[in-house]
Amino acid sequence: MAGWEGIHEFVAVADSGSFTQAARLLGISVAQVSRQVSQLEARLGARLLYRTTRQLSLTEAGGLYLAHCRQLLESLAEAEQAVSRLQAAPQGKLKLTAPLAYGQSHIAPLLLDFMQLYPQLEISLNLSNQLQDLVHDGYDLAIRIGRLTDSSLMARRLSQRRHHICAAPAYLARRGAPARPQELAGHDCLLLGQDSWHLQAGGKRQAVRVRGPLRCNNAQVLADAVLRGMGLAQLPDYYVAAHLASGALVEVLADCAEPEEGIWALYPHNRQLSPKVRLLVDFLADSLAGGACQAGGARQ
Repeated sequence: MAGWEGIHEFVAVADSGSFTQAARLLGISVAQVSRQVSQLEARLGARLLYRTTRQLSLTEAGGLYLAHCRQLLESLAEAEQAVSRLQAAPQGKLKLTAPLAYGQSHIAPLLLDFMQLYPQLEISLNLSNQLQDLVHDGYDLAIRIGRLTDSSLMARRLSQRRHHICAAPAYLARRGAPARPQELAGHDCLLLGQDSWHLQAGGKRQAVRVRGPLRCNNAQVLADAVLRGMGLAQLPDYYVAAHLASGALVEVLADCAEPEEGIWALYPHNRQLSPKVRLLVDFLADSLAGGACQAGGARQ
């Protein structure tokens, strides 16, 4: 910036009382020091120094300007130290939002771990299925699941999710397992709000209409109903993965499952990613990819 040019040289000359000593302190030539100070005086339209062959002294304007310059340089040094401290040990506030169910089961526990690593941070977490306006509402970060539509936001993939159609062995013993998507019409399907399930068949995505005895906007309620043998449900893997592994639930139509969808960290495109936000994003990505929380969130 032109406004800063010559200030370091002027302060060094004033403090040392010599252009030669100032050049030595700054590690530049005497000619460069003299040129910078002369250009500074020309820009200000005022003489800052009285120069003679034997003596160097400040003018009245020079003394006034020196006092302000010292304050500026001290503030600049404090700002640099503050940034250095922030880099070394992140501190301050972080505001983020995440989907309700996935945020509660996956993001919140990781945030608690992160806060224990960096206790000087103050985190505000909003768990909501409503899409928040990051810029307008002052969010540093948002966790989103599935297809992204807002091109004004920068995104980093953290993990992935997959939906499973599953049932308890008792239900399958009683009703049989559907072999094709069309056979879902003859089954008791437990619904997470919608009237159709999306599947892949012949390389194409298709919506299959389903019906059943229970509809609920909470996936955990449906997971409990499936475990009781009340019907089939299409649920995110983090609700059912442990039950599938134990045999308490069985997946059906696995070859028709939709491809995995991404779990993303989003932040405003026009906002520089601060060191503490970058550190959190890296922490979430490493933790979610490490197997502790590899599944995605629920469609709610």
